[in-house]
Amino acid sequence: MRVGFHVSIYGSVDRAVDRALEIGCNTLQIFTRNPRGWTARPLRDEEVQAFIIKVEGNDVRPVFSHMPYLSNLASPKDEVYTKSIETLITEMNRCERLGIPYLVTHLGSHLGYGVKMGLERIIKAIDEAFSVAGDRVTLLLENTAGAKNSVGGSLTELQYIIEQTTYPDRIGICFDTCHAFAAGYDLRTEKSIDEVIREIEKTVGLNRLKLVHLNDSRGGLHAHRDGH
Repeated sequence: MRVGFHVSIYGSVDRAVDRALEIGCNTLQIFTRNPRGWTARPLRDEEVQAFIIKVEGNDVRPVFSHMPYLSNLASPKDEVYTKSIETLITEMNRCERLGIPYLVTHLGSHLGYGVKMGLERIIKAIDEAFSVAGDRVTLLLENTAGAKNSVGGSLTELQYIIEQTTYPDRIGICFDTCHAFAAGYDLRTEKSIDEVIREIEKTVGLNRLKLVHLNDSRGGLHAHRDGH
């Protein structure tokens, strides 16, 4: 089993590997950029090389990156939607350059226009990004807490996206335990955990489960609040 944390890239991307090793991790997750803005600082050749050397030299694998917070692949607002697709393409290319095989993304909010519309916008965005980005990165869809207007609170919604996209072989799942519990997936007993595992296999398939965000939840079952 590989256990890691989300670690900071402050100073240089390769410093994330140092920080992960300092706390005993053998895998890690990062943002490749400031997650709270649309613009990204270009990666320097020397930090890319240092990152790859440290990852390979210390057997830190697999490495995961996470999409910035501002992106909303389900947005009905054209400006936000276009920027979100551009950000997805940029992040996939940055991951490929860094040798990062997995990029985690939240699916976003339909802002009251309905889950169906949100799902279709996400599928279109993923297809557009995959059509122009490099092909070495797998996109991991992260389940949500099922808050109002959010998309991805159920495994069946993730299943629908995977089945409808043109590139199903390039999509996996990041299962967040806090989000799942808040959305109504009971994880309090061994029996209920087994039931959730069976549901994952029945819908998206366990073979697509590449990462677990292991978090406790501030809210109760069915709270529909993202509180870690």
